[in-house]
Amino acid sequence: MKNTTTPFRTSKGLYRKSKRLCGTLEQGLCAAMVVGVMVFLPPTATSELYQYVEKDGTVSVTNVPTDQRYQSVPYDPTYLNSRVSKKELDQAIAWYAKRHRLHPALLRAVIKAESDFVPTAVSRRGALGLMQLMPRTAASLRVRDPFNPIDNIGGGAKHLRYLLDRFNGNVPLALAAYNAGEYRVKQYQQIPPIQETRYYVQKVLRYYQTFRSGKGQPPTVKPAF
Repeated sequence: MKNTTTPFRTSKGLYRKSKRLCGTLEQGLCAAMVVGVMVFLPPTATSELYQYVEKDGTVSVTNVPTDQRYQSVPYDPTYLNSRVSKKELDQAIAWYAKRHRLHPALLRAVIKAESDFVPTAVSRRGALGLMQLMPRTAASLRVRDPFNPIDNIGGGAKHLRYLLDRFNGNVPLALAAYNAGEYRVKQYQQIPPIQETRYYVQKVLRYYQTFRSGKGQPPTVKPAF
């Protein structure tokens, strides 16, 4: 995806490079930790962090690298206070929805289901940001900072458009592929018989209907299992 100038800017200006601040200090050392829980370190805890992305996309972060594969990640505590306003978020959703031929309500529904609009969300599998992009997916979409809400929405919207085209505009199948991967959907030629995926599709469609009706923010839907 080529770099383009969008018709909106955040009040904080351009976001800085991604700060993958996972880890915890224990007796002066920080053990490398699989990104499943994000814990922001206080500004005085460290001035530099190091990260390593494994072949399966798992991200490990430490402030005491013990392996040459770890690369430095610049740390700036001002990022922790950076926020995108509701207006800026709405503008980003509207702009990327139009650019990728998506209904804004569908894009908003995916964000709601994936992260509940928390830009620093990290899943136990290492998915990042508002639209929960896996590191490899984010890299393939040229998302430079998965924790930048606007960059993340841009990448997620592009990926969702690809999946809709891949499955001939079938929204449930595209959503299933977003959750479980396109190859599983292709394998079964339907929503895969995975409880999590089937629940995910139902949840997003429910959010989509609510957002599309203009009834405001839907309540968070909890799993029935």
